[in-house]
Amino acid sequence: MGEFDYKQVIIFRSDLKLGKGKLAAQAGHAAVSAAEEARKRHRTWWEAWLFEGQRKIAVKVKDEKELLEFETNANDLGLPNALIVDRGLTQIPEGTVTCLGIGPAPAGFFRPRPDLPRTGWRRS
Repeated sequence: MGEFDYKQVIIFRSDLKLGKGKLAAQAGHAAVSAAEEARKRHRTWWEAWLFEGQRKIAVKVKDEKELLEFETNANDLGLPNALIVDRGLTQIPEGTVTCLGIGPAPAGFFRPRPDLPRTGWRRS
């Protein structure tokens, strides 16, 4: 399969130890919510991402602090994103930050830079 020009990243907290179904639900919330942000703010990115197959990358971070660093970086770069906060109806307390969806956006935004911390993405 060839390279994708656009991708979406879903970032999970590994410290929460969510069940598989809960994790899948949170991923769905993040993917849909971030894609809706992209549709509103960067429609050409969203349309191209849909056309080429909606690539998604899932990664994990150790805790909420690290997840929020990714959110800050995404906001600083102007990337569409959605922070998911649970309603507390099943496995975890209300208000728990579970994951973050970023993009879709041009794939170049997600290439790490060796001179920056892990959250240091760069502009295309």
